[in-house]
Amino acid sequence: MKTLSALFLIFARIGGFTFGGGYAMLPMMQKELVEKKKWVSNDELLDYFAIGQCTPGVIAVNTATFVGYKTKGFPGAVSATLGVITPSIVIITCIAVFISNFQELEVVQHAFGGIRAAVVALILSAILKMRKKSLVDIFTVIVFIAVALLSLLTDLSPVIFVVSAAVCGIIIKIRKEKTSLKKKEDNR
Repeated sequence: MKTLSALFLIFARIGGFTFGGGYAMLPMMQKELVEKKKWVSNDELLDYFAIGQCTPGVIAVNTATFVGYKTKGFPGAVSATLGVITPSIVIITCIAVFISNFQELEVVQHAFGGIRAAVVALILSAILKMRKKSLVDIFTVIVFIAVALLSLLTDLSPVIFVVSAAVCGIIIKIRKEKTSLKKKEDNR
């Protein structure tokens, strides 16, 4: 029961104090889930983010569900998911009630401008941290560059990029294994 409440509270804090969606939450998730609680490894968290990108729904919710399930099974998945969405529901409800009264105020517009800038910084921070574990060889660097360029130059869905990169990764792995087997056979 202690772990279930910890899952809820940690994900509620993540959901309540990060703005900008899943990518902006990644640095806080890394700190809380990998470094402090050690519920998942950095590689697992990156895998959950990748899977969360390919599955329907919000990345942060999907990641919370995966981490909760790994930590405490189905009850953990429910607890973590409720934790990450509860602050958003409360905040969105409050904003919806009052936004029409305040959206034209200059201070509110400046606040949103500051929030947007902070979100960009958090996303950049997450990218730089992920880069160390993700760009490990020439293949991953090429995939990164190709996806970055194509996402900037086209309107293709991110799902297409993620699925295509996964297929390329599988093909490269199979080719490496075949080449390795062939070298072993030739050396005999």
